[in-house]
Amino acid sequence: MNNDSGWVYTEQVKQHFLNPKNILTISEEEYKPDGVGIVGSPACGDMMMIFIKVKDERIYDMKWKTYGCASAIASTSALSEMVTKNGGMHIKEAYKITPEDIIKELGQLPSHKIHCSVLGDKALRAAIEDYFKRRNEQNPYREKTSSPIVCECFQITEEDIKMEVLEGATNFETLQERTKIGTNCGKCIPKAKEVINKFVEQYYKDKVYNPKS
Repeated sequence: MNNDSGWVYTEQVKQHFLNPKNILTISEEEYKPDGVGIVGSPACGDMMMIFIKVKDERIYDMKWKTYGCASAIASTSALSEMVTKNGGMHIKEAYKITPEDIIKELGQLPSHKIHCSVLGDKALRAAIEDYFKRRNEQNPYREKTSSPIVCECFQITEEDIKMEVLEGATNFETLQERTKIGTNCGKCIPKAKEVINKFVEQYYKDKVYNPKS
């Protein structure tokens, strides 16, 4: 990182931001994707659109558009290269890509920008789901979660809480507002607070999050 210039990102982030790879430069109709995934909202400031082409269950091409910050641009650019290198990643493996995988590819990200890496992997999964939907098939790679349930009333798991934390819910009040956790019987509130605090400590204790550390 070059702290002298005020730039708090890695060289990988800088290069992907300044020279992003695989941006969609033609219309969706011209590109003719096999699957499209859209997450976020321009009203909230972040929106991600991913378009994939698939052959023999490998994503041999991926294009994208985003309304977002440098981290969102760099994260998705890196993701597009991860998915399409060596002839294309198998859909099964692409569906399992996590925000941590993307951040590892970039080296690290400022903790308050972690949520930007979530946009890409969510949109990619949405595009894969759309691919199977267009083929009138069930996604065989969607696994039922084995994550422990924290809130029985709303069937909210530890994994659900983790993803909310990665998307910027760094306190219980925000988590409750987004998920309604603990608003029915309230028995899960102590456990929910324990779980969210665990993930906030994991991802936000330092100003910069490095999955390798």
